[in-house]
Amino acid sequence: MATFGAQGVRPPPLTSTSDQPPLFDGTTRLYTSYGCPYAQRVWITRNYKGLQEKIHLVPINLQDRPAWYKEKVYPENKVPSLEHNGKVLGESLDLIKYVDVNFEGTPLFPTDPAKKEFGEQLISHVDTFTRDLFVSLKGDAVQEASSAFGYLENALGKFDDGPFLLGQLSLVDIAYIPFVERFQIVFAELFKHDITEGRPKIAIWLKELNKIDAYTETKVDPQEVIDLFKERFLASAKI
Repeated sequence: MATFGAQGVRPPPLTSTSDQPPLFDGTTRLYTSYGCPYAQRVWITRNYKGLQEKIHLVPINLQDRPAWYKEKVYPENKVPSLEHNGKVLGESLDLIKYVDVNFEGTPLFPTDPAKKEFGEQLISHVDTFTRDLFVSLKGDAVQEASSAFGYLENALGKFDDGPFLLGQLSLVDIAYIPFVERFQIVFAELFKHDITEGRPKIAIWLKELNKIDAYTETKVDPQEVIDLFKERFLASAKI
């Protein structure tokens, strides 16, 4: 399994004292944050399609973000956003589809009607999936997250031509993995629970994803995940 230390050099995040990159100068820029699961979706997509030289990463420090980002780049003041062809677009699920359709590289969504339909269903469910995981932290997390992980385990059994949600790697896997990555860390470290226990398809899915550089290069520092979850979500939990 690839580790956090295997990612190579990343550009330093821009802060409130950083100058703004030129806007609409013909450069395509992905404004991101290394710790943000939503931005990670677009980062993985960009990497897998081999667009590292065509979509430039502009990491933002979300705890000390530049004022110009909201004022001049993206009024929503969140990441990810994509500067492309004279406009700035947002929303991670929209952006992974946009990058897949509008840039060269391996297609990440199937044309097979059955897979396409199921893929759309899974993407439409991903916000519910992540919400259920976060809500589980308010109670008996292992028990209350069981149905969400059960949903994923069942979905992985739909097609048998590969280990991923639609058989082969697709935008659907990319939509889910940043959150599963984080909750795998949290459940293992804080609740001493392996989310793959009794879920062999998830175990294989994670193993295969961790063979893909486009994903492993984006993985978050596990300690940062633990610290963030303790601070934001588990302040009143008994851990």
